[in-house]
Amino acid sequence: MKQSQMLIPTLKETPADAEIASHRLLLRAGFIRQNASGIYSYLPLGLRVLQKIEKIIREEMNRTGAQELLMPAIQPAELWHETGRWDVYGPELMRLKDRHNRDFALGATHEELITSNVRDELNSYKKLPMTLYQIQTKYRDEKRPRFGLLRGREFIMKDAYSFHADQEDLDKQYQIMYDAYTKVFERCGLEFRAVIADSGAMGGKDTHEFQALASVGEDLIAYSDSSDYAANIEMAEVITADERPNVDMLPLTEGKDNGQRTGLKYVCFKANEKLVVVYVREDDEINDVKVKNVLEADMIEVLSDQERAETGFDPFQSDSETIILADNGVKNVVNGTLHVEETNKDYINVNPERDLGVSVYHDLRFIKEGDPSPDGKGRIKFARGIEVGQIFKLGTKYSESMNAVFLDENGRSRPLIMGCYGIGVSRTLSAVAEQCHDENGLIWPVSVAPFELHIIAVNAKNEEQMTLADRLYEKYSARYEVLLDDRKERAGVKFAESDLIGCPLRITVGKKATDGVVELKVRKTGEVIECSVDELDHVISAHLND
Repeated sequence: MKQSQMLIPTLKETPADAEIASHRLLLRAGFIRQNASGIYSYLPLGLRVLQKIEKIIREEMNRTGAQELLMPAIQPAELWHETGRWDVYGPELMRLKDRHNRDFALGATHEELITSNVRDELNSYKKLPMTLYQIQTKYRDEKRPRFGLLRGREFIMKDAYSFHADQEDLDKQYQIMYDAYTKVFERCGLEFRAVIADSGAMGGKDTHEFQALASVGEDLIAYSDSSDYAANIEMAEVITADERPNVDMLPLTEGKDNGQRTGLKYVCFKANEKLVVVYVREDDEINDVKVKNVLEADMIEVLSDQERAETGFDPFQSDSETIILADNGVKNVVNGTLHVEETNKDYINVNPERDLGVSVYHDLRFIKEGDPSPDGKGRIKFARGIEVGQIFKLGTKYSESMNAVFLDENGRSRPLIMGCYGIGVSRTLSAVAEQCHDENGLIWPVSVAPFELHIIAVNAKNEEQMTLADRLYEKYSARYEVLLDDRKERAGVKFAESDLIGCPLRITVGKKATDGVVELKVRKTGEVIECSVDELDHVISAHLND
């Protein structure tokens, strides 16, 4: 492709609202343009990268035996009512009405739709297992779109769904997809970790997120410094090794602590229309995801000061309707302290079971740096990540509610067992840009670069330079994707924009064109190699294959 004929609207100045490197550089290099908050157009360079990522995904999905299909973005509300998610999903679900006042949603995800498509088709164990996938635009009405393509209201996603007769078969497919995702992100050139995660509104039990490591990532990852263990901080298990001190319980009394007792605190939640009180140590933080999972609730919310006061809750006189939970770290506290928010009073010699009605303990706090790793190997460290993919074992959450059943080998009707597997395609593009850049611009891995070679004729008015540049362009276009800068621009502008665009190799045709000598620059390392045209084949091949 000749650069003079391409739409590559580079910017000299960084847009004021671009907070992170990938957003700034994708805008400046002319890969994307914002049309509204959280909504972007992919310009020719951006689309080329996107298509490369999609190609990698398709190859790896097809290798697993998955079949590609395409479902509509507009989904009838009745399907979401069948699963109860019309009300649960929340304001992120974009809803609309047609001219007949019928409710629809713009697809944020496609569990309901895929289940409706197969429930009358996969009606026998003989048709199972089956995996279907699509690459399609998704819509979520984000409260605060930010970071360019990382958190938008319209984005491109690959979602796959598998259907099975038994759990063992789902477990097998889950591992196949785990391995396929690993290959996808390796081929895209990402540094990433697969971490234990929470399934959230998707449902199901087992799930892993694939996190591209980046300091701007919105997700916090807990990982071991001595093993492969990694988990989203919301799901990282806490190992409690405290022993109960061998002391007698003292009488509960009002008073201030002298600094030698273990402090306790509590938070009040509403879950399934019930009051839930959770106790942790004062220096720990309650993990609401763990609380939600223990309660098997669709959602929980923290009560405000006013809402808490209206319940009339008293830590020392709770009623039988109140659910009392405590973190494992509270179990061995003897003669602790507690500040009661409702009365603004402090108490000492607080013993959880005797005084607070605690009888059930769970892992309910966030893990902290320095804690023992849950796998028993090393200590926990933190890193930030960008979620680029997630895989789920959905089980029968959707098939049961939507009556998607099959007949097993004994003629009995059973619900389909499902798996779900998603990759944020546009988010992956942004994650690669976030990891692969320097102060001069983008540095694309060969596998997803918009072009592999960028040929620059230093002086487009010089006939010898342009003749050689055209000859190289014609030759290498048969083997590689080549961008030829044939513009009548200053050399400095061409070089700066070449670095900004970030193609893996740049071939400069300059003053030595008469002698058949060119200059090759490796964008990633900055290495510059002067070679003859006859040597160019070998040099290009060595660097692109490497």
